[in-house]
Amino acid sequence: MNQQSTPEVAVIKMYAAREEIYPRETKGRYATLRWVCVWLTQLVFYGLPWMTWNDRQAVLFDLAARKFYIFGIVLWPQDFIYLAVLLIICAYLLFLATAVAGRVWCGFACPQTVYTEIFMWIERQIEGSRSARMRLDRQPASVSKFARKAAKHTAWGAVALWTGFTFVGYFTPIHVLQREVATFGLGPWEMFWILFYAFATYGNAGWLREQVCKYMCPYARFQSSMFDSDTLIVSYDAGRGEPRGALRKNDMAQGKGDCIDCTMCVQVCPTGIDIRNGLQYECIGCAACVDACNSVMRKTGQPEGLIRYTTENALKEKLSDRAVRMRTLRPRILIYTGILGVIAAVFLGSLLTRTPLKVDVIRDRGAMAREVDNGLIENVYRLQIMNTDETTRRYRITVSGIDGIKLATPDEVVLGPTASRGLPVKVRIEPGNGTPGSNKIAFTLTSMEGPDVEVTEKAVFYVPRD
Repeated sequence: MNQQSTPEVAVIKMYAAREEIYPRETKGRYATLRWVCVWLTQLVFYGLPWMTWNDRQAVLFDLAARKFYIFGIVLWPQDFIYLAVLLIICAYLLFLATAVAGRVWCGFACPQTVYTEIFMWIERQIEGSRSARMRLDRQPASVSKFARKAAKHTAWGAVALWTGFTFVGYFTPIHVLQREVATFGLGPWEMFWILFYAFATYGNAGWLREQVCKYMCPYARFQSSMFDSDTLIVSYDAGRGEPRGALRKNDMAQGKGDCIDCTMCVQVCPTGIDIRNGLQYECIGCAACVDACNSVMRKTGQPEGLIRYTTENALKEKLSDRAVRMRTLRPRILIYTGILGVIAAVFLGSLLTRTPLKVDVIRDRGAMAREVDNGLIENVYRLQIMNTDETTRRYRITVSGIDGIKLATPDEVVLGPTASRGLPVKVRIEPGNGTPGSNKIAFTLTSMEGPDVEVTEKAVFYVPRD
């Protein structure tokens, strides 16, 4: 009896398994620039919460009090427009930088790049160079291996926790947060966000690394739509480098390219790509391959720049560096710069000249109007007054719009620094003044001392119909 053979089942993998990347340390102009960006960004991030301004934290986003303190500026919920405009400015800056120099933001200042650089530095200090790390991972489990791995992850965890603590310090006064941590008095939300942000830092910079740039970051997917043929990108000069081949002693063969196929450009790449295959969306523009290739070119006595920041047109037309710089001033860049300049100027002008006083008039809906002593007609309002300045202010309240209209409540109000106050106000008119129904009036608050400030807010005075 013949047995039928079972057909083999084809297994189709829906995704490629991750291959561990061991970036080699490199030195050079761009590596130095990357570390300058690391120091600058982290000095700002870790240092700002500890700075003081007017006896308070210089930068504090106090969500409970609904106030944002940014040095000498205090923003309220009514100032949300400034946040929206600031986001627009940041978007245009990103578009402009991308159109000029590709993913320069990703390669030098993106938090993912910055913290990955910090975590890789810690890894090299504890586990050693690229080859040492590869050997360590291939070794069987041992006390020495466990100790090195434990030390590395402990250091990563410390940096991550300090980062989470600093992040929460922008929303809770950091000196208060410091005391709460020291006395184990953290609230549940503060504890959650410290641990959450620490976990995100530890996971993204320690474990995910290039996967964040390749699969999680949307910018990698649409970056090419902002490129053109004159955008500066990290490029391999195939016309000069091909055909590539290993460098041999006394090799005088003609027709050989400058690339000696040492793969140093691949070994230093944090995303593990080969730049010699052309522009790829995984490339973050960090230029580590540029530094590595230049060091090899110097050792072999060949000109630098086999891999360099250049443009597609420069490679095709063999343009000089000056010609490349001149093409930076193309219509697309000028339009981006013009729009950005206008928005930034309007934003700064509005922010610097804004009135440090906000007034809202809320009419008492419970009683439209009422008659009081001697037949006077009275309307009641509530003035919601906000002093956005950090000094105590005194204001005089006046009302206008109807002949003989006057306040029946005190006409002065004092507000403390960055204080908000609801002030009941009674307004009266003589019988016969105004017209039956709604009458337009206006409340005006005028500063009585300090800089001249005057704010007028419209309202309606209701006169009963007979």
